[in-house]
Amino acid sequence: MSRLDPQPWMTSSAARRVMDALNDARPDCARFVGGCVRNALLGEPVADIDIATQLVPELVQKVMIAAKIAVHPTGIDHGTLTVVADHQPFEVTSLRQDVETDGRRAVVAFTDAWALDAQRRDFRMNALYANTSGDIFDPTGGGLDDIANRRIVFVGDPETRIREDYLRILRFFRFQAWYGRTVPDEAGLAACAKLRAGLADISAERIWMETRKLLAAPQPLSSLDAMEAAGVIDQLFSESKGLKLLRKLVGLDMREGFAPDPMVRFLALFWKDAAAVHDVANRLKMSNDERHRLNWAVQHDAPLWGGITEQEVRTALYLAGQQTIRDRLMLEWAGDGTADWSEVLTLVDAWQRPTMPVSGADLLKQGLAEGPAIGDSLRKLETAWIESDFTLSQSDLLSLVE
Repeated sequence: MSRLDPQPWMTSSAARRVMDALNDARPDCARFVGGCVRNALLGEPVADIDIATQLVPELVQKVMIAAKIAVHPTGIDHGTLTVVADHQPFEVTSLRQDVETDGRRAVVAFTDAWALDAQRRDFRMNALYANTSGDIFDPTGGGLDDIANRRIVFVGDPETRIREDYLRILRFFRFQAWYGRTVPDEAGLAACAKLRAGLADISAERIWMETRKLLAAPQPLSSLDAMEAAGVIDQLFSESKGLKLLRKLVGLDMREGFAPDPMVRFLALFWKDAAAVHDVANRLKMSNDERHRLNWAVQHDAPLWGGITEQEVRTALYLAGQQTIRDRLMLEWAGDGTADWSEVLTLVDAWQRPTMPVSGADLLKQGLAEGPAIGDSLRKLETAWIESDFTLSQSDLLSLVE
């Protein structure tokens, strides 16, 4: 049997409290599962800790209360409880099997069979379990092999798994982008292509969440190429301009050591098509901040070019904002392919917005009457201040008041 070396997330006092409480109720009834086991075996960072148990949710709740561990019924209808020990959350889910699915949600029945629980999971590398000693259990018989080869393979029949939840199509490509090191599994890819129309029934929020996670992968291009070939990109984003600019942007990130920015990468799919960006952002029900960022980047035609002067950069930053100029700069730099924009980027990142030294109150003190004339004068003074590269002082500007 394979064994996982002791991990801090496994041996922490919080993890021990939760696992001991479960296993005291029934010996060896609780195992770590999913992403924490997968990432530990892959040598990737572990974030969330999920636990599978043979105990039904009501008993889990009773056990946690007895152990003085906070418990919240976040998904109790589907067997999931969030427990919090020493301020650390754990998701504890009872072993289950799907009784009925409609491509978005499932009706489940609880079981104590680890193999049945594994059969309802999406990919074999996500159907690995580990006990507190680090012993690894691989009910599908292929999870450890997939880990060793960094291969993304559905549990059982790919079409069956996808019909249970069509979002698994996007998850297939997201996991391929993050963890895959081989060409996409042929059967899985064919199933994604065949069933891609089912994505139309998935909520916009879930589509955007998976898309954003996929684009955050350091090197997502091979996965995106497969996604495009399977017709999935066109299924989701018919407005896309293709992967050409995104391919250049990812190359720029890797060459310059930039952290992946999924928002800029998403923009690359629709660059300079303001109507498409507006429509897609609304369709995906992005947050207000996300929509504002994307729309502002394509709507504000701030001038950027390889030979831009520092003063012109500062003017653009003041008029359009730092985030907008940075987003536009990254895409113009990627698309240019010749000029070195690193000095401009340094200037953009270091910039701090200056404050206009004259206000309406200052103009009133100068004797200007209240009304539209105040606003007109402020706009003229601001233009002069910008053209001076923000060097004119308050007295300089007030001397220009007519």
